[in-house]
Amino acid sequence: MTASSLNGRVAIITGAGQGIGRAFAKAFAAQGAIAVIAERNRERGEAVAAEITAAGGRSRAVTTDVADPESVAAMAKAVDSEFGRIDILINNAAIFSTLEMRPFDQIPLEEWEDVLRVNVTGAFLCARAVIGAMRRARFGRIINMASGAVTLGRPNYLHYITSKAALDGMTRSLARELGPYGITVNAILPGATFTEIERKTVTPEQKERIIALQCIPRPEGPDDLVGTALFLASDAASFLTGQALTVDGGATHP
Repeated sequence: MTASSLNGRVAIITGAGQGIGRAFAKAFAAQGAIAVIAERNRERGEAVAAEITAAGGRSRAVTTDVADPESVAAMAKAVDSEFGRIDILINNAAIFSTLEMRPFDQIPLEEWEDVLRVNVTGAFLCARAVIGAMRRARFGRIINMASGAVTLGRPNYLHYITSKAALDGMTRSLARELGPYGITVNAILPGATFTEIERKTVTPEQKERIIALQCIPRPEGPDDLVGTALFLASDAASFLTGQALTVDGGATHP
């Protein structure tokens, strides 16, 4: 049911040039969707699109800065013009791996504002840009990538945690606004997900402590999130909206 309902759907995944976004793009294309790589780094975006095409899938890379309203609007217009539809939006682009862990009163204001601009305003801009096509079709799936760290109240990443908590609230409010149009809005809250992206602030000892918190004692990878994203985007989840699903191996299990 999940696979068949994604066939031919147009799925925009922001920040899909690497990490979790790349895994999503490849998984959606494998299920027959057209994966649109909305990525600020042109080379990375085109590389992922080439990977998908080489595997027999359909993909399109569109260089996009989610913090720039004009860039986002141009991306959505290009996708709608080429394919005549936008079915799925995954707001995945975020500033995280480059952040240094530090007390909140030592976070530079410019860095605070950059994180909120990309992680929160970027999701708002992307949702606003695609909503016309979704309303026209009276169908849509918006998936916001929040974080399980929100429920942990993790210290020394206050700007990141704040931004991801905002996405949770955005998800619930948008679900109310868009439900009448057949559009669902849900959030995924990943745990500490280890990808090919280097994270200098996470030591081997910290990684061990993170895994020790989980009910399932192994590192979480991008593929652990794929099934939830595919489900939320499919017809199987047509009556599920305004929800935040935590996928963290039980790290935040009461």
